Amino acid sequence: MTKYVSKKAPLSKEELAIRRRYIGATFVTCIVVALVFGSIHVVQLGANRMQDMRAMAGYDLEDESKKIRAAGEDLFRNVLHERGVTHTISYTIEEVHGMLPVIEWQRLESMVEIPEGEFIMGTNNLKTDSQNRPAHKINTPTYFIDKYPVTNAQYARFVAETAYRVPLNWSDGRFAPEKTFHPVTMVSWFDAKAFCTWAKKRLPSEAEWEKAARGTDERRWPWGQFMDTKLLNTYYNVGSTTPVGSYLDGASPYGVLDMAGNVSEWVEDNFDPYSKSDAPLEIFKAKRHVVSAKKEDRDKKIADIIDTDLKYKVMRGGSWKGDPFSTSSYHRNYSWPNLTSDFYGFRCVKDVEPLNAEVASNEQFGS
Repeated sequence: MTKYVSKKAPLSKEELAIRRRYIGATFVTCIVVALVFGSIHVVQLGANRMQDMRAMAGYDLEDESKKIRAAGEDLFRNVLHERGVTHTISYTIEEVHGMLPVIEWQRLESMVEIPEGEFIMGTNNLKTDSQNRPAHKINTPTYFIDKYPVTNAQYARFVAETAYRVPLNWSDGRFAPEKTFHPVTMVSWFDAKAFCTWAKKRLPSEAEWEKAARGTDERRWPWGQFMDTKLLNTYYNVGSTTPVGSYLDGASPYGVLDMAGNVSEWVEDNFDPYSKSDAPLEIFKAKRHVVSAKKEDRDKKIADIIDTDLKYKVMRGGSWKGDPFSTSSYHRNYSWPNLTSDFYGFRCVKDVEPLNAEVASNEQFGS
């Protein structure tokens, strides 16, 4: 029995062209739909991120216009402050001494001994900022470093005993009582150096700071090689400074606290390249703002930026505002020495006092 199979007639050229156009239009439509929905998703992610950032802001965003200042304006405000234009009466010596019990003063002023020896400073990590390279060996003598950054309470004692100007963020010459154990902020490098001199100490060198923070095993953070945001105050996870010693598990190998996050800490050194550095020299040139020659720029508080022969000072440790990677123990931040900010702080170091000749002689002969 013969079977007949029906065969479709081949499509004409016109029909093939129509089908191709239909398939092409369908493909284009699918791509457009995917792009539209993808864009909506990205916009939604951005909106969510903005909402997160608003929630993390350190002040009411309705007051944003009062917070925004032109580049260099903080420096100008601090110049006026240093000249005494905004100076106010602060604490008396009696008030400060009665602020805390003796045991709390002793805790805040405790220091940690860092033993003599070599450690690796810097890094060879090509993903880090170029000013942090290269890794190199440094030998340090024994020294003592403050266990915590200098607090508002300690700075108030300094202010009371020396009649030194108060930080710009102390309202009517006083800090908020709940900030007693927070690191002092809005202090310049010169302010930090003046405090350390008064305390019979000094600012740490970069090497001293870094060794106390990371020890001798080349760790990236005080606690180890990996970031753990539960161990520090950074990237607006709190939104302000925190009391010193709040992150006990984030201690350095020597037991020094708050060496990652909270406040960026001034050190003694100028911001210069390491030996054999591959960093561009341009980043080490201190820039300053000058008044623009154009009236419309001056009215908008726009200034020109020029190179100078002056030097930035190094800051270490990152802060409550910075990104987590800037808190790496080898990371070098920098700023003008007379600039202040609400995330600039410091701590001091002290040399080991040599035995005088009489004591050394008595110990030698067992008397």
